Amino acid sequence: MAIKPLDNRVIVKQCEAEVKTAGGIVLPGSAQEKPQRGIVEAVGPGQMLDSGKRAAVAVKKGDEVYYGKYAGSEVQIDGVKFVILRESDILAVIE
Repeated sequence: MAIKPLDNRVIVKQCEAEVKTAGGIVLPGSAQEKPQRGIVEAVGPGQMLDSGKRAAVAVKKGDEVYYGKYAGSEVQIDGVKFVILRESDILAVIE
């Protein structure tokens, strides 16, 4: 990857949008919701504290996470969609 997050930021590779509903209805592109789930691709070193030390980041590369619907900044690198988030924008880690 040609991008490295800073401080408490995390780079997440977006999962594909759902193209079918649970009932089997195929959704057109305009009706598909933006995915809120992805795989952590890179993690920054952590936020700098007042003491001069860095806070540990709670996620690691390879974790599958849920994040806020309108959180982060979307970027596209080599045709792959990523979201750059703050650690606090991550809602849950899927185990």
